[in-house]
Amino acid sequence: MARIIDVIEWPDQGPNEIVRRVPEQGSGDIRLGSQVIVRGAQVAVFYRDGKALDMFTEGRHTLTTANLPLLSNLIGLATNDRTPFPAEVYFVTTKEFVDMKWGTPAEITVPDAVLGMVQLRAFGTYSMQIKDPQRFVNQVVGVQGIYTTTQIQDYLRGILVSELATVLGATMKTRSLLDLAALQADLGAAMQAKAADDFEALGIALRKVYVVSIQPGEETAKAIATRSAMGAVGATYTQYQAGQAMREAARNEGGGGAGIGAGLGAGIGIGQAMADAIRQGMAQPQQPQQPSSAPPSKAQIEQALVNLDVRFANGEISEATYKQLRENLERALASAS
Repeated sequence: MARIIDVIEWPDQGPNEIVRRVPEQGSGDIRLGSQVIVRGAQVAVFYRDGKALDMFTEGRHTLTTANLPLLSNLIGLATNDRTPFPAEVYFVTTKEFVDMKWGTPAEITVPDAVLGMVQLRAFGTYSMQIKDPQRFVNQVVGVQGIYTTTQIQDYLRGILVSELATVLGATMKTRSLLDLAALQADLGAAMQAKAADDFEALGIALRKVYVVSIQPGEETAKAIATRSAMGAVGATYTQYQAGQAMREAARNEGGGGAGIGAGLGAGIGIGQAMADAIRQGMAQPQQPQQPSSAPPSKAQIEQALVNLDVRFANGEISEATYKQLRENLERALASAS
């Protein structure tokens, strides 16, 4: 049913509303001489048959054929200024929306110059502003009566997360997750530059992107913890990995004392397997290994104790196994020359 609209305005704009259609459904009958009130940070766009025509900016406007030239030409307004014509008006806010949230819905895998490959999750905020009201209504809003930030945030978040994966992939070929805290501002700027065109295609200006947090995935966090533990005790990653014989025997807890003794040896002399494991962990690539029959030195046993502490600190062996292995090594250390 036709509705005569003499005052066209959007007085009760909500904090998250981007667009309000007048009327919310169908077309309204508007007369020449009617008032259009456009408040600050608003634009009013007249539509007819789904096509954007005349537009009004901030202020109070009295409708005449002079300020509605496109609409007048399209529907042939009668000379009687009280004759209503059908149209709908979209009010679009041009204020800047700040503190919009984005984040990765799942971990993303990217290269890392130090750790190899890492899994990351990232979170942040961004701000946006409607730059082209007509394009935004045509591309996004359609015929909806009200349009809010909630209705578009998932789509915009997808654009930003896609660009984040691209930016991180390029950055971390030469950098590491360990450095990313200092790079967060640069990452945000890079994301903004890459996503700006996609936002502009929707009539939106992407004003700022912030990376608030970058968090490692579970497996990546374990790798970082391992490196931190090794740094705390002064062991290198090579030394940490070199004690494989000792670690493999420690994992075989089901074999009891016999399994431990076979893998590591027991008693004052430790045994040949322990000596070989320590020797492999301490040997440098350029140095020839000592004959397998030579007993481990005091320094080698001390390094084996360090490796054992690291293993226990990372939760890779039980306390009972740790105590038994440490006891064997301490006895060997006491008897070493």
